[in-house]
Amino acid sequence: MKVLISEIPHEGIDVEREETVESDTIISPIKTRLKIMKIDSEIIVKGEVAADIKLQCSRCITEFEHKLSVFVDVVYHPIDELKGEERHEIMSGELDMDFYSGDEMDLMTLIKEQILLNIPMKPLCADLCKGICRTCGKNLNDGACHCPREQTDSRFDVLKKILDRDNHL
Repeated sequence: MKVLISEIPHEGIDVEREETVESDTIISPIKTRLKIMKIDSEIIVKGEVAADIKLQCSRCITEFEHKLSVFVDVVYHPIDELKGEERHEIMSGELDMDFYSGDEMDLMTLIKEQILLNIPMKPLCADLCKGICRTCGKNLNDGACHCPREQTDSRFDVLKKILDRDNHL
């Protein structure tokens, strides 16, 4: 999905598309609704990107599908603004900023980037996911395992004896 910068009118353009990408993570067509505006040399892209993604639960390692909807608000500046700078420190106000060169912008790069940046760090198949048993590895969402529940650290046996003695007094 490419846009020619020189052809963006003053009032901007609306882009509404559904596009399929080759990905192990993104499993549905990406639905995009964007408004692209040009103010002087800046390109402002705002809108929403949505797709179904495949994730692995961080507690029970089960694969599950997740609907991801991302609000996009990015400002592009010409790469010429960085000329002469070998290094550029990113300030907190520049986190939603990027650079373009030439007259053509590939919006698919932005869209994929926004999806990948918004994948949860620790995805959960459900808020109340029970995870897996540390002993046998059974998925506890499918039912309880038969491992003994009371496992104590032998280093605390001395303290347990003291507590038991005090409870009998």
